[in-house]
Amino acid sequence: MRESHHNCLGDTQDRKCRSFLGGSQCLRLPVCDLHSVMASRLLFRSAVRALTRTGTVRAAAPVRSMAAGGIASDAEQATGLEKEIMTAQAHGIDPYSVLKPPTYAGTKEDPHIVPSITNKRIVGCICEEENTCAVWFWLHEGEAQRCPSCGSHYKLVSHHLSH
Repeated sequence: MRESHHNCLGDTQDRKCRSFLGGSQCLRLPVCDLHSVMASRLLFRSAVRALTRTGTVRAAAPVRSMAAGGIASDAEQATGLEKEIMTAQAHGIDPYSVLKPPTYAGTKEDPHIVPSITNKRIVGCICEEENTCAVWFWLHEGEAQRCPSCGSHYKLVSHHLSH
């Protein structure tokens, strides 16, 4: 492309013009008209390419709809350990011990219940509310046992894991 400065369209302002098409066909246009010509050529080329393409027609991807029965619930599609846990929760059993345990008086008639998967477990008793340390002792299966410091009663009960 050749650039030149001359008076375009006969007006008195000196506009920057560019030689367009090159070679023997020289067309001098103002810069603003040059952009229009270039844009129309680009549009023309894009249209020609779109019309001459063959074999590249893209169809919409098939969309899979819901099955006749709808979407299965979590309980319907659960298997293995997950199914056992969901069944236990449906029957009111807390397999992960996430619910707040019931409160007990801590007496011989109403001892604190301590679940265990073995026949003994170490227990920590905070004898008074203001204490900053726990009194630790072993609790064995069988009769309720007392805390050596405060006398609260604890009873070990067998606990079976849900899995």
